[in-house]
Amino acid sequence: MAERIGFIGMGIMGVPMALNLVRAGFDVIVTNRSPDKCAPLAEAGAEVAESPEDLARKASVIITMLTGPHAVDHMLFGEDGAAANLNAQSLVINMSSVPPSYSSDLARRIGNYRAGFLDAPVSGSKKPAEDGTLVILAGGEAEHLERARPYFDAMGKATIHCGPAGAGSHMKMSINLLLGSMLAGLAEMLAFGEKGGLSRDAMLDVVLAGPLSNELFAMKREMLEQGEYPPQFPAKHMAKDLKYALDTAHELGAWAPATHLAAQLYRMLVAGGRGDEDFAAVFDVLHGPV
Repeated sequence: MAERIGFIGMGIMGVPMALNLVRAGFDVIVTNRSPDKCAPLAEAGAEVAESPEDLARKASVIITMLTGPHAVDHMLFGEDGAAANLNAQSLVINMSSVPPSYSSDLARRIGNYRAGFLDAPVSGSKKPAEDGTLVILAGGEAEHLERARPYFDAMGKATIHCGPAGAGSHMKMSINLLLGSMLAGLAEMLAFGEKGGLSRDAMLDVVLAGPLSNELFAMKREMLEQGEYPPQFPAKHMAKDLKYALDTAHELGAWAPATHLAAQLYRMLVAGGRGDEDFAAVFDVLHGPV
């Protein structure tokens, strides 16, 4: 019998990811702290659970896609949390961006219910989530990954087994460390060039015509040209993830000087009341007053 998938978290990423599971023919049940955000899934044919506890009673695979550790703890272990109905047949997959140390501890806590666990954050933002082209960064036991692979295939174009539980989260922090620094570098280059009279369009033409060209810069070009930043990946989430990366670097004794500088730029953007805009708005921090 096919498993039922419970999906917790109907945010910018959760909605399109869950919709792709429904479109792939899986039996999906969803829940969210704000029930109205479940409407797109209900319209697509998914059931809406009354609570995470209700969801875990009806589904053997539970996926969480939430804003961070506090939200994950609340939906799993809080009042009416999913953990109340976990058992040896359950598989919990946390796809939220969280610190590696949190993922390792979460694996231990989920194991206390005899349930399986994967940490599987994603590389990609809203558009790849909609297109089903995310890269899944999985940490955990191989047998759990094989069980989850059909579901990951519906949401992403590739799944990479990064190692034991916690390794997926560490890979996510590593990727976002690079991502934040890359876009901050592009923003600095554009602001620097404009001070010397170069046009933004010409600079972007040069970057995208040569060896520095990449999908990230191409994706952000329209935002940078128009100075409008509809959220694909909100700046507040980049600031949060870079904090997690820096906390992890401190725990490990790893050097992260460029990340310290990039994190400060995104914190300035959030402090200026622009945390809900795409993180490409970091250009405005470097170009002029936020």
